[in-house]
Amino acid sequence: MKTTEMTKVAVITGCSRGLGRAMATGFAARGWRVAGCARNAGAVAELAGSLGEGHLFRAVDVTDDAAVAAFAREAIDHLGAPDLLLNNAALVNGNAPLWEIDAAEFDAVIDVNLKGVANAVRHFLPAMIARGSGVVVNFSSGWGRSTSPEVAPYCATKWGIEGLTAALAQELPRGLAAVALNPGIIDTDMLRSCFGSSASAYPDATEWARRAVPFLEKLGPRDNGQALTAP
Repeated sequence: MKTTEMTKVAVITGCSRGLGRAMATGFAARGWRVAGCARNAGAVAELAGSLGEGHLFRAVDVTDDAAVAAFAREAIDHLGAPDLLLNNAALVNGNAPLWEIDAAEFDAVIDVNLKGVANAVRHFLPAMIARGSGVVVNFSSGWGRSTSPEVAPYCATKWGIEGLTAALAQELPRGLAAVALNPGIIDTDMLRSCFGSSASAYPDATEWARRAVPFLEKLGPRDNGQALTAP
């Protein structure tokens, strides 16, 4: 059954841990209905159980266009077109100079961080356009606006997200928006892979979501094309 017009819907990729899980929990607590996907079936099932009925979670690899299409059809059928499409799924390469990163690892970062976003946009955005409203939030990074050594593939994808989102914003009809969001520096598994134990000096995902979810709720057409940073 689809939601009523008063119920907001958030779709979150990479929902099983870190920022994605924190956002799913935060939006659900504020009365939103959440559709989420991630590759780890066990973690997805655990999240679904913790949030209860009224939401939709599936194990989906965002690099698989057909799987994303099926997830989008099911989510839109059950919950309606998303008010927020939060493209959060991402990988970071292991710290190494670019010439030491093998092709398989480089391809995996590109496939999730860029192609995965395009797949989600391809299959969710038409329903948002048909309704005439909604915001696409493509997660960027501080490394989408600056660079550091040993994370060149990740930097390349996040710079790509900035450009992809700016172009998408120019294509959208009135009433919709696309924004690139730098979430800031958060203590997550991804940050620990880069920073090691010093990642603990930064806020964790739950603390981040307390500020970020209300911020995301307020995004609208006026924000179209902006490169934003979460509070």
